[in-house]
Amino acid sequence: MLDGVMLLWFILTGLSLLFVAVDIWKTPEAKALQWGFIILTVFLGPLGAFMYLLGCREPLPGTHEQFVAATWRQVLGSTMHCAAGDGLGIVAGAAIASLLHTSMAIDIVVEYLLGFGFGWAFFQAFAMREMAGGNYLKSLRITFIPEFLSMNILMAGMLLVAKFWMPAVEGSHDPASPAFWFIMSMALIIGFLCAYPMNWWLVTRHLKHGMVTVRLKKDSSRHDKPGMDMSSGDPHAGHDMAAMNTKPTAAAIAAMSAMSISILAAGIVIVLMLAGH
Repeated sequence: MLDGVMLLWFILTGLSLLFVAVDIWKTPEAKALQWGFIILTVFLGPLGAFMYLLGCREPLPGTHEQFVAATWRQVLGSTMHCAAGDGLGIVAGAAIASLLHTSMAIDIVVEYLLGFGFGWAFFQAFAMREMAGGNYLKSLRITFIPEFLSMNILMAGMLLVAKFWMPAVEGSHDPASPAFWFIMSMALIIGFLCAYPMNWWLVTRHLKHGMVTVRLKKDSSRHDKPGMDMSSGDPHAGHDMAAMNTKPTAAAIAAMSAMSISILAAGIVIVLMLAGH
C-alpha cells in the first residue's frame, strides 16, 4: 500500500516540479523566492505547485504587486522561504546522520545546526542581503531572530513526524531508499503548517518579509538601460510609515522566543522518550 502511495507521490512531484521550474521565471518574484518555490516543490510535490499557483504566480501581466499584497500570501511567501532553506538543511542533516549511524540525539543536533545554519546564513541573510542595502553582516543581524523563531517551530513539527514514522517503515533510515525521501517530505509539510502561524506573527509585526515583486525598469538618466525595481507585495508599504514602524517590543520578542524554544524542547523530549534513545 505504502509503495503505491509513494510511487504516485513521486510521479506527481516530478510533474509539479517540471511545471514550477519552467513557469516560475515568468513571475516577477525575487530570485531567492523563485528558487525557494522550486526547492519546496521538490519536497511538497503537488502541494508546492498549488502554493505557487495560488499564492505567487501572476494571474495577469502587471498584477503581481496587488495579487501578493494579501496578508495570507505574504505569510505564505515567508513560510515558504523558511521551509525551503531550513528544510533543505534539515533533510541534508538527516541524510548525513543516517549515513554516519549516529544516535537520535546527535541526529537532531546535526539536523538543527545544518537547517538553521543554511536557512539563516545563506537562504535568508545572503540571498536577501539587498534588502539590507547589500550589507551581509547587517542582513545576518536583522534576520537572526525571525529565522530562529520560525526554524524552531518548523523543526518541532518535522521531528514529530519523521522520528516516529521512520522506525515503523523498514529501510526508511537509508537516504538511498524512496521511503526516506517520502517521509521527510511529509515531515516538511507538517513543519510548514506548524511554522505558518509564527510567520504570520513575524510578517504582521514587520520582522520578516513576504512576497517581493521584482521588475525590470527603465531609467531615463541612464539612457533607458534596464534596471531592477524591487518592492514588497503591499502596494501601500511605501506610504504607510506608521504601520512599517509598528514593531513588537523587546519583551514581546523575548516571549515569542521563549515559546518557540519551549515548543522545540517539548518536541525533542517527546521524540527522545517515545521514539528512540
